[in-house]
Amino acid sequence: MRPEPIVRYAVSRFIEAGLVFAHGTTDPVAEAAFLVCETLHLHPDQFELFATARVTAAEAKKILDVIGRRITTRKPAAYLVNKIYMRGLPFYVDERTIVPRSFIGELLDSHFSGQGDDDDSSLIDDPLGIESVLDLCTGSGCLAILAARAFPNAAIDAVDLSGDALDVAARNVADYALADRVTLHRGDLFQPLGDKRYDLIISNPPYVDARGMAELPRECRAEPKLAFDGGADGLDVIRRILQETGRHLTPEGGLLCEIGRGRDMLEAAFPQLPLLWLDTEESAGEVFWIGAADL
Repeated sequence: MRPEPIVRYAVSRFIEAGLVFAHGTTDPVAEAAFLVCETLHLHPDQFELFATARVTAAEAKKILDVIGRRITTRKPAAYLVNKIYMRGLPFYVDERTIVPRSFIGELLDSHFSGQGDDDDSSLIDDPLGIESVLDLCTGSGCLAILAARAFPNAAIDAVDLSGDALDVAARNVADYALADRVTLHRGDLFQPLGDKRYDLIISNPPYVDARGMAELPRECRAEPKLAFDGGADGLDVIRRILQETGRHLTPEGGLLCEIGRGRDMLEAAFPQLPLLWLDTEESAGEVFWIGAADL
């Protein structure tokens, strides 16, 4: 048997079961290819290369088993294989932390590399000049690790309220040998940091409103509620971040924050703030930037 017919089979089963795809893959074909590759210990980018190769009977059995578990458990595929990819890099995940799917990783490349497509796209002059970064609500630590790679001279602090999530983050930090540069803190936003200031603060905080929480698909309900729940209007945590961030930025620093589809609500709540909305390949107006001077 070859991987291609297995993927076709999986897609048909996924569609029939009404699965939801929002955890690193956005459609049933990509999800099926991801599970096939992970079972065969291949990077997702290698699927086309091996699509026509034969798999052994034992390999086919393992693939069909994980496809079946994806349908019967409705757990995110990342939990079934304990892996997710961000910007092509693998990270460990399990049920102790939300499955990361942030647009901030792409923005670190497109707007903070100092090599934008035009003069206006880059928000910093030189990534080597960034010496301190804070990742609020770090979860599995993926964004903190991507920030460490984007800013090689920076010390990274990463904060989360969940001790379980930080245990997962510690594993990822160790996997990338970044324990000397990424420091994990357990606490409520800025609480464990004292009066420290940063050149850059990034955050993908809980921002799902009450209606969204009530309508979460079964896959998302397998993830920690704490990582989603943003209060009645989804802005509870974001309000606190905006109110407190100014005291924790260097004069030339700034905040990069993801808020999902809450742009209109946020702009109504903070009409005085000149928020700069940044788009990515798959998002529009879901991440904002604001400099320290404007806070």
